[in-house]
Amino acid sequence: MAALKDCFFDTSVLLGGIVDFGPGVAANQKIMAAVASDGKSRPMTAWHCCLEFFAVSTRLPMEFRLTPGQAAQLVEAELLGRFRVLDLPVGQRQAFIGSLADENIAGGRLYDAHIAEVARHAGAQILVTDNLRHFGFIRRYGIEVLSAADFAAAANL
Repeated sequence: MAALKDCFFDTSVLLGGIVDFGPGVAANQKIMAAVASDGKSRPMTAWHCCLEFFAVSTRLPMEFRLTPGQAAQLVEAELLGRFRVLDLPVGQRQAFIGSLADENIAGGRLYDAHIAEVARHAGAQILVTDNLRHFGFIRRYGIEVLSAADFAAAANL
């Protein structure tokens, strides 16, 4: 199992790790607890994931919904404060847009493709997501794709 610092976490893992939706996010909660307790590793995520966390958490069903103030506070403390928040290098943006056409990626799939490209350029060894089918293509670059449950089990969390 790669060290936390070599892992890249998608929004689905971050959201379930910070907002407790019940037993279905137990693995996500364990992952975020491990990140919080290991103050030196600083795993990776994308700036896009921070924005997506804010957007989704402020439009959840009422029993889980965060206010914009709460979401901002959590992005600052839990994400910006504990993760290496990355973006696609400026020099790679044009090539990325070209790859969307080459790969026939359309619509909202481009967001997951962007997150995967950020992970690839960052040198991630593992991408952890609860949307496995959205990220399977990144395996061709040697990046393992695991669900939160599989990652937590493999890491003995």
